[in-house]
Amino acid sequence: MSLKKPVVSRSSRRQFLAQSAVAASSLLAAPAIVRGTNLNEKLNIAIIGCGGRGAANLAGVSGENIVALCDVNDAAVAAAAQKHPNAKKFADFRDVYDQSRDFDAVVVSTCEHTHAFATLPALQLGKHVYCEKPLTHSVYEARVIREAAARAKVATQMGTQIHAEDNYRRVVELVQSGAIGPIREAHVWVSRAWGWQPNAEEAKRHGDIVTLRERPSETQPVPSGLHWDLWLGPAPARPFHSTYVPGPKWYRWWDFGNGTMSDLGSHWIDLPFWALNLKAPLSIEAKGPPVHPELAPASMQVTYQYGSRGAMPPVSLTWYQGTNKPERWTAGEIPQWGNGVLFVGDDGMILSDYSKHVLLPEKKFAEFVRPAPSIPKSLGHYAEWIHACKTGAPTTCNFEYAGWLTEANHLGNVAYRVGKRLDWDADRMLATNAPEAKPLIQREYRKGWKLA
Repeated sequence: MSLKKPVVSRSSRRQFLAQSAVAASSLLAAPAIVRGTNLNEKLNIAIIGCGGRGAANLAGVSGENIVALCDVNDAAVAAAAQKHPNAKKFADFRDVYDQSRDFDAVVVSTCEHTHAFATLPALQLGKHVYCEKPLTHSVYEARVIREAAARAKVATQMGTQIHAEDNYRRVVELVQSGAIGPIREAHVWVSRAWGWQPNAEEAKRHGDIVTLRERPSETQPVPSGLHWDLWLGPAPARPFHSTYVPGPKWYRWWDFGNGTMSDLGSHWIDLPFWALNLKAPLSIEAKGPPVHPELAPASMQVTYQYGSRGAMPPVSLTWYQGTNKPERWTAGEIPQWGNGVLFVGDDGMILSDYSKHVLLPEKKFAEFVRPAPSIPKSLGHYAEWIHACKTGAPTTCNFEYAGWLTEANHLGNVAYRVGKRLDWDADRMLATNAPEAKPLIQREYRKGWKLA
């Protein structure tokens, strides 16, 4: 794959971004029609990450003009170019931003450890951004991206597709209308058991790849067309091995992902986060198997304590993954759904998954009259973002909301890895009782990479 020569040299990239950001801010101050972003026009979109989830995200926005395709795997770019032959082709997303005048918006679908690095330049340039979940790889990165989005005042959306479906909306309405009274505890569980298993037989039973137990000691040849150094990006250098790619195997390794907690947490914790108006927890405590230095755990659980929010009382939220389940589930007191969200109120409970929900106990709520729908129907997950790019309308999973959700999810892993309760000072982004958590909140990057 041939690469276009960058318009701006690496040494002057920061100066170029700064100058372009000033120009972009003046455009953003103008009405949408002046900017040429009315509903009848198509956006020019750059795609960063074309394979896997990237291919699905590309399909979701393919009704617009796709002007740039970027992936560290040449095969992924070639496959995407079959449907978008006029798009420019890149391997390095930094080269994409050197030609930022070509596009209005960016879709980021790289691996988790490069999300923030591919997203921040777009925000600095005043481009609309869609980023696959989880939004970032760390608490610090989530904070940087959320604050940059607030300054940019562009349309942003994190890839939590289920957020656009009607079921979540109806549950939020039930919770916020007081259908089950004040809610003082909530529970979220998923049965996926991928990651480090102390017992290999248990890993096999849950369908995980048993070989993912230690860092490979041998080096394999880098597959043709894979730009391995670019794939590593800001993560610590290590030799290529098929244990990491292709596919989502990378997400189990701390250097590249955060396991099920941040991955599925983006979807499942989204519901109580939305319904209960959550933001920064006061404390976080986790338990699970002994911490593996390389791999995220298959099974674990985390309990967050939140203070009161307006008329809502303090609430505890507990996350369970793999074999861990709530006591009510284990005791058979509620339907034993494989994945679910349970709200426990003073006057009853609500149990939900992606597509359905039920008020409990069912006999008590047999004659219950539901509140009239108050949350508008979504245009569709991708359509919502496209519409916002063109009109300035809000999106429901924008980076302000998604940034706080991502921070909370990452803090669950930080508490697990530190091995004790964290007392969280959100303003200072500091675990006040655990200075040892600092390197997990903000990690050092490989030489040559800086988030700025």
